[in-house]
Amino acid sequence: SSMNPGSIVSAVKPSKNFGEAVKNVRQLYRQWIRYVPGILKQHEIAEVSVHQGRAKVREEFMKNAHVKDPMVIDALAFRARHELQETVNLWKQKAHVLKFFLADRQGPSDFLTRFYAGRE
Repeated sequence: SSMNPGSIVSAVKPSKNFGEAVKNVRQLYRQWIRYVPGILKQHEIAEVSVHQGRAKVREEFMKNAHVKDPMVIDALAFRARHELQETVNLWKQKAHVLKFFLADRQGPSDFLTRFYAGRE
């Protein structure tokens, strides 16, 4: 799949309600899932399969499935959208991306994992 980094971070209006916030997060989740193969290829990460990469993205999104406040969901989505933009644009070094995908295997992890766990 072709990666068009310019299309990721666009002006996103605040969600009017929980349903709209969830819809926006689902859209962002699908973007992350679509970009996983390209991210792994761009960063030359052979240690992680596409399946494993997508499972990791799902795991990170599910960590905040309990959040019900649309403003909080919007803030989390905003940060996740920027993480995706930085990763796709190669503004992150391979080590940072690898650390995210292998976080469970290597113990403490980076910003993205802490962010999704709500600790950032």
